[in-house]
Amino acid sequence: MRRPAVKFATTALLFALLPAVQAAELTIAQPTSATAMDPGFLKESATLVDNIFDTLVRRADDMSLQPGLATEWKAINETTWQFTLRPGVKFTDGEPVNAEAVKFSIDRILDPANHAPTISYIRTIKSVEVINDTQLQIHTNGPDPLLPTRMSRYPAYIVPPAYVQKVGASEFARKPVGSGAYKLESFIPDEKVVMVANETYWRGKPAIDRVTWRPIPEATARLTALLTGEVQLIESVPADLVPALKNRPNVELEQVKGGGLTIYLGLKDSEKPLNDVRVRQALSLALNRQAYTQQLLHGFGTPTGTMAGANDFGYLAVPATTQDVAKAKTLLAEAGYPNGFTLRFQAPRRYIASADVAQAIVQDLAAVGVKAQLEVPEWSVYTQQVAAQKQAPMYMLAWGSTQTLDADAALFPILRSGEPYSTVHDAELDKLLDQSRQIVDADQRKKVLEEIQQRVAAQQPLLPLYREDTLYAHSNALNFKGRVDARIPLFDLRLK
Repeated sequence: MRRPAVKFATTALLFALLPAVQAAELTIAQPTSATAMDPGFLKESATLVDNIFDTLVRRADDMSLQPGLATEWKAINETTWQFTLRPGVKFTDGEPVNAEAVKFSIDRILDPANHAPTISYIRTIKSVEVINDTQLQIHTNGPDPLLPTRMSRYPAYIVPPAYVQKVGASEFARKPVGSGAYKLESFIPDEKVVMVANETYWRGKPAIDRVTWRPIPEATARLTALLTGEVQLIESVPADLVPALKNRPNVELEQVKGGGLTIYLGLKDSEKPLNDVRVRQALSLALNRQAYTQQLLHGFGTPTGTMAGANDFGYLAVPATTQDVAKAKTLLAEAGYPNGFTLRFQAPRRYIASADVAQAIVQDLAAVGVKAQLEVPEWSVYTQQVAAQKQAPMYMLAWGSTQTLDADAALFPILRSGEPYSTVHDAELDKLLDQSRQIVDADQRKKVLEEIQQRVAAQQPLLPLYREDTLYAHSNALNFKGRVDARIPLFDLRLK
């Protein structure tokens, strides 16, 4: 496999010393631009909205669940959880954060007419009952031991009812109002998002007054922006340049091993020839996952046979499929495709070396007779296509479980038929997935989650590739620590 060339601006520029950082301002570079900022209808990372909105429950640095907008919660019975809200908290427009706001926020996601792409995560909720201003009960369709965890991230952010109803969904997605540590000052797609500290935040005023998020799609340009002082933190460090960053003055590299997303190939298994398990197995056997992670990701990825991560409850260490070209050809012949077939394939430039990996996949499939017609759409276009299920029959996407650190989040939304991001149709999987959401006993539930992963490994309704490491780089003037849940909580950051 050929390693992609990396274009450096100039050697001198890349190794320039970082200038001093302004005390109360921070600029962060990301590989993509936000397209909308309604936290209940995300089609992208929650990194930005994490800082504008609050949830009932929050995660500490050690990933333990801590009080958020709710000071306490308890199970009343198998299908009812009661939450007590923190008194006196307000949205930045002055509206009270009360039980009615919580009910409104959850109801709008559950409403089928709204077609929320994130509904999978809270589909277990049957209804929300307001007891009084500071107390509410969440009723579930069956026992759901994960309910408090589901209240710790999207789509369970709490939004101001009066403001949303006044401006409408489209305007709210452009000019959101929350109760979080930061307020939105401006949002210009493809240019910048600017946030300012919420001085009346219930946890106290944030230390950094102003934060600008800049989309810089080209990886080397992001690194150059860091090294010249234009930004102080960058996401998605290009793997090729990691050696160049190590031991550089004024620059710190942050690697979260296995903390990234799991990259996979989605398959529309209702379409020929992907409806044949032998074809799906052959595609999987054609792929050299080890080469992708070692040569293209430079070791910053781990081949895997499951979508769940090692930090997830219910994780099963399914080994990655080993490339076997001869066996792949045999399976294709048995399925009636001795000469292969042609298949549309889409992949974004969103993940570490993902476009290069896609090219390598095309070559590997060609070796077994499958001609993959590769398309590399812009991320903003691609996310819309995937959410509307208008993507190619085979497509590269990434998924994770940072919402819950439970295998449920990594499996249910992309495997259960009928879910917004699932192109899988497997009645046996549906049965197991539904069952996994109704079991309270941890040991029994773990067994079902493991059975789900075993069936995926056998039937290959989608093809797990590898789990990325998360790579950041930042100025040494910034105290920053990467998290396994992929958040960047601005409230916790400090400038020296």
